Amino acid sequence: MPSKEELKSRVYAEIESHAEEIIRISRTILENPEPGFREVKTAGLVSSKFRELGVPFRDGIALTGIRGELKGGSDGPSVALFGELDSLIVEAHPHADANTGAAHACGHHAQVGMLMGATIGLMAQEVLPALSGRVTLFAVPAEEYIEIEYRDALRQEGKVEFLGGKPEFIRLGELDDVDMAMMVHTTSNPEEKQICMSGSNNGIVAKKIQYIGRGAHAGGAPHLGINALNAASLALMAIHANRETFRDDDTIRVHPIITKGGEAVSAVPADVRMETFVRGKTINAVMDANRKVDRALKAGAMAVGAKVKIQTLPGYLPLQQNRDLANIFRANAVTLVGEENIGQREHGTGSTDMGDVSHLMPVIHPYVGGATGLGHGADYVVQDYSLAVITAAKALAATVVDLLADGATLAGQRVSGHKAAMTKSEYLRFMRGLASEELYEFAK
Repeated sequence: MPSKEELKSRVYAEIESHAEEIIRISRTILENPEPGFREVKTAGLVSSKFRELGVPFRDGIALTGIRGELKGGSDGPSVALFGELDSLIVEAHPHADANTGAAHACGHHAQVGMLMGATIGLMAQEVLPALSGRVTLFAVPAEEYIEIEYRDALRQEGKVEFLGGKPEFIRLGELDDVDMAMMVHTTSNPEEKQICMSGSNNGIVAKKIQYIGRGAHAGGAPHLGINALNAASLALMAIHANRETFRDDDTIRVHPIITKGGEAVSAVPADVRMETFVRGKTINAVMDANRKVDRALKAGAMAVGAKVKIQTLPGYLPLQQNRDLANIFRANAVTLVGEENIGQREHGTGSTDMGDVSHLMPVIHPYVGGATGLGHGADYVVQDYSLAVITAAKALAATVVDLLADGATLAGQRVSGHKAAMTKSEYLRFMRGLASEELYEFAK
């Protein structure tokens, strides 16, 4: 039986021999960006590659998601690798779709390349027979929490329940037989170096708000109207007035936008729409900030006698990573890029639906360099595909080897030593409990 180091050498050589093909996958996805739950071309590419490689898979999961599987030579735990299919909407991005404005301004196209690269590497000669267990390959839709109105329409039609891909995979039972999970995200932060180990991330809930006033002639009879835009403006100020009550340690982020400000400048606005996220480091912090935001939204309506409809949608749970699993990945990263090129991030104030998975099983979500610009910005571009895709694929595959070789001893230890924060049923109950829609009326 080959040693772990011999297995890794075979994995690395296989990935290197297919490097151009793997990078081409990422570049093809870059030029064909698609937002969440609409990643038809991207999912088709992944399916065709799995078919070409002989990887058994199912598609159409949560509309566009895919699940493939590699079996080891004997039974054992299941390790999942994730790649995210979706793009953002950034019209000014150099690789944006001219019709939709969709663009990979977050590096998900590199993630799919990593997933395919790790798959190819693990299929190198004599590698899988030396592993005990399974490698589950997930290409998941809709990680970016955008286009809330569109996704909520899908929910109302019964096509999805949750607005993110991984929560939908959890609901559908696709992770029921998975024991631990990994993925790597790109970064453009020079301080995070070539590979960055990370800790926690904020959780999130989403809110859709509608202020309902009364229309009237803005010049001739404004006294007969109820200005919904004024209600929304007052609510924004009330949210700002609460910011001093947010604890620094909770890393609260509330960033509302007005998506509809009225019908015409000559009419008192009677229908004004807003959206916002409420983010925080812990579930309790998110819930506390959410209550304050609701209070501020109601205050804006009360001040002018308007109505306000507040819809709260479950978002993503805070990300908590497994330190023991991270240490295994880190050791492989050091071998690939050197200790001096390993960064560390303790907490990120963005959000990811990998946080939901982390409440059910051991999870890691490190970062890899190779990008420049600001994340989610028009200038965010992957420059070094060798690092961002090939090196990341090697690190993921090598960590799988460590976990599942030698009778999957390390994987077994990670699973038995981990206490999940929630069971699947507890998770679903909690997420469903977050969903609410209420109409508050203060008009007299």
